[in-house]
Amino acid sequence: MISKDKSIDIKTVNYIADLARIALSQEEAEILSHQLKEILDFIDRLKEINIEDMPATTHILEVKNVLREDILRPSISSAKVLDMAPLKKDNFFVVPKIIE
Repeated sequence: MISKDKSIDIKTVNYIADLARIALSQEEAEILSHQLKEILDFIDRLKEINIEDMPATTHILEVKNVLREDILRPSISSAKVLDMAPLKKDNFFVVPKIIE
């Protein structure tokens, strides 16, 4: 389990690896235990940062949609499109039924 010094013991690493169906050697479990401790220590450091005056953000970079004006242009008529369809009924395409 996680001790007071925020380290994760080898037993816990092996337990998590077993749940994830990952085979770890003893050396790999020790390395992961150390790496997880470093991650937890870094999270503790992040908790110390004063973010009270920081505006909330949803993205680290400014994101803009690239939009263009809709321009009405001549297009093929629905009658011509339906004339090209292999099957049609009234003003609709007829397609094979695929869902029961």
